[in-house]
Amino acid sequence: MSDWDTTGEQRETERTFDALPPARGRGFAQTWWGRAWIKALEDTALDGEQLRRGRRYAPEGAVGAVSVRPGRITAVVREKDGSAYRSDVLLQRLSGEEWDRFLDMAVERAGHIAALLDREMPPHLVEDAAAAGAELLPGIGDLEPECSCDAWDHCPHTAALCYQVARLLDQDPFVLLLMRGRGERELLDELQARSAALASPQETPEGDGGEAEPEGVRADEAFAARDMPPPLPAPPPLPGEPGRPPALDTEAGPAPGIDVAALEFLARDAAGRAHRLLAEALSYGHEQQPVEEPLTLEEDAVRLAAAGPGPRIAALLASGSGRERADLALAVRAWQYGGRAALAVLEEEWSPGPEALARARTRLAEAWEEDERPQLRAQHNWWTVVGADAQLRCGRDGRWWPYRKEGGRWTPAGPADQDPAAALATVLVDSVSATA
Repeated sequence: MSDWDTTGEQRETERTFDALPPARGRGFAQTWWGRAWIKALEDTALDGEQLRRGRRYAPEGAVGAVSVRPGRITAVVREKDGSAYRSDVLLQRLSGEEWDRFLDMAVERAGHIAALLDREMPPHLVEDAAAAGAELLPGIGDLEPECSCDAWDHCPHTAALCYQVARLLDQDPFVLLLMRGRGERELLDELQARSAALASPQETPEGDGGEAEPEGVRADEAFAARDMPPPLPAPPPLPGEPGRPPALDTEAGPAPGIDVAALEFLARDAAGRAHRLLAEALSYGHEQQPVEEPLTLEEDAVRLAAAGPGPRIAALLASGSGRERADLALAVRAWQYGGRAALAVLEEEWSPGPEALARARTRLAEAWEEDERPQLRAQHNWWTVVGADAQLRCGRDGRWWPYRKEGGRWTPAGPADQDPAAALATVLVDSVSATA
């Protein structure tokens, strides 16, 4: 649908899309920009139940024809009982100045125009637009709902409309640009006009008596600055908490072989790790910190299990790492006391050097009177107290870890200590208390 403006030029101000057929197992967005649209909805909405109802309505064909205009999308959404609601979602239009910046940026990058004509929106187009001061994709709080059901937040009807529009965006990113204020024809005409102006020779300013002085940097200045890298941009601020992963429990159901609960658990874990990594990167002296070796598959399974994912996911982690459930529980106990170093002590048996053994024996001898000193039976790096369910294990870093026997198995009993006597005293006290 098109209108005419006051100058007599045709200007596209509205597009209407027929109701889409029901979605069958493909979700609502296949492109990255379609998923970004859905993320803006799900990060904004306060009521997850309303979103879930909207995800059920959208693939069932409840959303009628969708009207797209600058700053607004509209559709009638029908519930199963026949109730119909007019639903609108508002999105701020770009100002004239913001459009000018976007057009100036796009006209200098022919690849961006070609991508749009191919109905693509590559990430660098959106990034370049944002750098020019024109945000194309919505963010948190940018999608404002209005519905005749009088809900104050996103209701199932506006949610269903947003999910359906994500499918439209997959097919044609110009839908998003129309919402931001420019129709396809108008946008392409403006780009063509600016391209022609850019290609035409520039006139010399009047009164200067000759050609304008070319812009650039003197050769001697450029050579002098060859070893001076440009200043780095300021680092981003650290978010207060990790980002919230999207909900994956769509009515269409997951793809075959996908465990939704496990995938959501991994997404939460990834968000938490990314937040910690960013905090470390922004901390003072981070560049002097040694780089740790990446975790092995077996180590990472224990780390994930230590987060308490629940029995079913813990069983998957045990199976995936080649452990029995009881072995994984033991490994988790070790991890909670000292991470991968504690896990290595649980699973490795090795022989410390004679100097390390001599120092340990000296510390143990000094800690007790001769008639009270516990008798130890040494086997490689495992030193077991004779007559008690207590044990010391030496790690490769020289620290000593207390162990006690529980249910017939040696179990980690606390964090490590440089002093073997201090580590042993802790587990001996617990052993005496348990038998008293």
